Amino acid sequence: PRFFERRGLSMQVARTGNRLQTALKRHWMVYLMAVPVMAYYIVFCYLPMFGIVIAFQDFRVTRGFFRSDWVGLEHFVDYFDSIYAWQTIRNTLSISLLGLIFGFPAPILLALMLNEVKNARFKKSVQTITYMPHFISLVVICALVRDFCSTRGLFNTIRGQMGLPGIQFLTDPGWFYPIYIISGIWQNLGWDSIIYLAALSAIDPELYEAATVDGAGRMRRIWHITLPGIAPTITILLILRIGSIMSVGFEKIILLYTPTTYETADVISTYVYERTLGAGGTTAYWDYSAAIGLFNTVVNVLVLILVNNISRRLSAVSIW
Repeated sequence: PRFFERRGLSMQVARTGNRLQTALKRHWMVYLMAVPVMAYYIVFCYLPMFGIVIAFQDFRVTRGFFRSDWVGLEHFVDYFDSIYAWQTIRNTLSISLLGLIFGFPAPILLALMLNEVKNARFKKSVQTITYMPHFISLVVICALVRDFCSTRGLFNTIRGQMGLPGIQFLTDPGWFYPIYIISGIWQNLGWDSIIYLAALSAIDPELYEAATVDGAGRMRRIWHITLPGIAPTITILLILRIGSIMSVGFEKIILLYTPTTYETADVISTYVYERTLGAGGTTAYWDYSAAIGLFNTVVNVLVLILVNNISRRLSAVSIW
């Protein structure tokens, strides 16, 4: 029996190899087009992963990866013992969760509303207006936000005309979260709604016609046809969004925060930036920053796996 099992396995491997050779000969142009993409990810994404080793070393450029002293988990212990660990983790999770609660449903609502609009010209106009902020440079977006929120900016001018006192939006730590989240929604609302509009276009119109004949109103059609139709898309994007819950980009925060808002604005990515480039780029902090970045990535991967497994069990929809 073992002989026949080994022989059957070898025959299966041979058939698989023959199919692969046939596919390569038949679709060689497609595989050739995929080579630059694969090379990009190998060179810029997978090979640099070897640099993770410096998170466990007292890294020095002159010594390199192989001759730098090994320190184990020392950098991780130093980070969690520092006064910045809880503050940066708290701010990162707060911004991510607020963005998830308020920012994630916003493009879904916009797509649902646009799907109900019958006037094609008005629909295209709304889409164009909501798409435009996405194509504006982040530096320009942050400059506009700073201008609107300044002491003599648009918002305080409106408050003054209403007889209300002005607010120091940019220097008050309590206003940093709302400014960050609202400006993010404004910038990405229209662009993020594109994928939901594409999912809505795949729903069979006959379902709406049948529901209308049965007497279903607009809200019932949305609840029983539209939302279930785009539920798989929502689930996949939600899994990806939760899987990056510890990833908050430092660019926008650095452009918006001030020394008085550090207590609510300083996140893991900005802390890593300050410990490397902000500290003059000295090699003494590269290993420490790599350790913090590794911790951040590991948490994201674990959360992604957990959420994906929960989704697969509850809704049979998952990434893998």
